[in-house]
Amino acid sequence: MEKKKTVSRVENIVKALNYQKATIVSRTLMEKKSGTVTIFAFDRGQGLSEHVAPYEALIIILRGQAEVSVNQQPYRLKQWDFLILPASQPHAVRAVERMKMLLVMLRARS
Repeated sequence: MEKKKTVSRVENIVKALNYQKATIVSRTLMEKKSGTVTIFAFDRGQGLSEHVAPYEALIIILRGQAEVSVNQQPYRLKQWDFLILPASQPHAVRAVERMKMLLVMLRARS
């Protein structure tokens, strides 16, 4: 299997992914052994149900507003807010309005 070479390019992160009615769409921008960087576009009311990931992650809201819960503690995030998701803690995401977010997942264990 041939390894993909990383290529530099400029792209507008908010325009990198379009909304789709009544759904969530995503695009992986980088994928490495050490982690991933993924952009998501949520239509209003759409969400990711509570789940657990074995690694730490960082959510950055690029547009709109979201309600994110960690261990059933709700957080209301707006544009440019970020939240750290601890490893092995249950969390969920719901778009209060149309929302775009960047998810950075770190696969390295601390």
